Amino acid sequence: MRLTPVLFSLAVALAVVWGILSPVPLKAQSTAGSESGPPPSTGGFFPLSQVHRGLTGTAWTVFSGSKPEPMEVEILGVLRGARGPGQDLILAQLHGAKPEYTGVVEGMSGSPVYIGNKLLGALSYRIGQFSKEPIAGITPIEQMLEVRDLPAGDPIDAAAGQTSVPGVRTASLSSDIQPAPEMNFQMMETPLVMSGFRPEAISLWQKQMAGTTLAEVAAGGMASASSENSGAASENAGQASAQPSAAAEAAMEPGSAVSAQLIRGDMEISATCTVTYIDPKRLLACGHPILQAGPVSLPMTTADVVTTLASPYNAFKIINTGATIGAFTQDRGAAIAGILGARAHMIPMHVAIDAPEGKRAVNVEILDLPSLTPQAIEVVLFDALLQANDSTAESSYHLTGSIDLEGHAPSPIDVWAAPNDSMPAPMQAALLAGEHFTRLYANGARQGAVQAIDVHVQAIPHRMQVELESARLVSSDIARAGDTIQVEASVRPWQQPARNVRISIALPARLAEGNLRLLVSDAGTLDRTLNPPQFSARQPDLDSLLAQYGRVHAADRIYVSLLVPEAQAGISGNTLTSLPLSVANALEPLRSAQQAGLNGESAVVAGDAPAGGILFGFQVINLHIEPGGGLN
Repeated sequence: MRLTPVLFSLAVALAVVWGILSPVPLKAQSTAGSESGPPPSTGGFFPLSQVHRGLTGTAWTVFSGSKPEPMEVEILGVLRGARGPGQDLILAQLHGAKPEYTGVVEGMSGSPVYIGNKLLGALSYRIGQFSKEPIAGITPIEQMLEVRDLPAGDPIDAAAGQTSVPGVRTASLSSDIQPAPEMNFQMMETPLVMSGFRPEAISLWQKQMAGTTLAEVAAGGMASASSENSGAASENAGQASAQPSAAAEAAMEPGSAVSAQLIRGDMEISATCTVTYIDPKRLLACGHPILQAGPVSLPMTTADVVTTLASPYNAFKIINTGATIGAFTQDRGAAIAGILGARAHMIPMHVAIDAPEGKRAVNVEILDLPSLTPQAIEVVLFDALLQANDSTAESSYHLTGSIDLEGHAPSPIDVWAAPNDSMPAPMQAALLAGEHFTRLYANGARQGAVQAIDVHVQAIPHRMQVELESARLVSSDIARAGDTIQVEASVRPWQQPARNVRISIALPARLAEGNLRLLVSDAGTLDRTLNPPQFSARQPDLDSLLAQYGRVHAADRIYVSLLVPEAQAGISGNTLTSLPLSVANALEPLRSAQQAGLNGESAVVAGDAPAGGILFGFQVINLHIEPGGGLN
């Protein structure tokens, strides 16, 4: 029977009304979604107040490649306060061949969940590690939108997320669902990919990150050098970081994989999760924090899922990062948030290495975040030192360069490292340079940014360790003020015969008669003599630290210092020697307030000579000054 035009119009209208009022079957949603892609973020939001057991919906995530795929979602109920006071969690079970095979997967966090075409929230939590059922927790979109609406640089929110949620046992669960006693929700891990790093460097990172979500490192790689805006840092890394790609930005959609880069360039560390929400300029992902750092500035890139590895212990996505699309600006309890098209602030680091096999360079950009930047610098430097083919257990390293702080002259780096029984030389060098950086970077008086870190490495294929065995006066131990004397030091290089080094010393004409001590020493002993440790709760200011590092003595020289019986003071990183008694008395209140160090003996460097390696040890020689010389 043919329909008349009026009846046909009525049938179409009824079909439209029926389609709006009737729930779309779950399988029909999945089929439609697989053809057209995830519903847009502009479809509206499904309110948490209307969530109840029995609702069905669709979640989207990437299992392989870059195209999101649908999963069926069955809502089991709402866990009240499961993520903290007032922070609820929606409990759901995933259905479909892939999720039932892989289970809940690292990198799946942030996968958007829709009821119809309305966004409910993001898959973000899982139960334990050996659950047989793909049951996940969903962070409600209402709580994620709070992160979207935070202004850039806003203080850390009070409702912090938790790595695990022990309170789930007593949380109020709607729909009369009671969790099993052993139930323990925890965030779905964000796969942390370290590309370009040797296993030893990855192990160092894991030791430093023990107890955090950044300790687990998954397989993956970084964008190829030929891909658009791969993020590889050149020698001008700090001035010309990767420009966001408009084409890559346009291809992003809810359910796409997205990465936050902690380090980019010749090496890369990135954390990957899934996009939950996109509007014209903003993006929400993960459904939980990565670092719980509050305001951040991290490059935001696309990600390509090579494959999803199923494992009863810990399934995860194997990922390559891709083109830059913007910058993440917030890392909060309910989500991470980014701005499309924005550029992240990073610290450029250049490492130039001179080794017997030739010259090479490592250029990276590192995140600017107090809790992670020092560790990132150390692991990059450690790996750079390991990459030489002729690097051996006996190799030594000499690091020079500078740390450029805005508003200050660059702070010089001068670090020697030779292997010993407690630590290999590459790790020593990395940790010593990292300690130098950390003292400046973490100083409470620092206001300007770190503009660049430049390191030059001289790799030496043998152990540059030298021991000071003895020291003596070549001539008599009696002299007059103004005389020139000679000190002879006996030094023994590692597994080589001892040799003698002579140093000529001109005694000051102002020396008074009596006994005088001479300190023959390595650089560390001399620096501690000139700047004795001060036991003060007060942190030295930045200018004092810069002054101290500017006067550190070279570790590969022998120093002869006169220990003159005159007052010495250390103030704001500066050492004042041979002070008149009146000045020393005036400084006494500063010492009482632990703002200055006073010593009754002044160390005056009188001469030095090459040691032929990193010198260790010291000797004290006694000299008697007779009257009749100098000013007498």
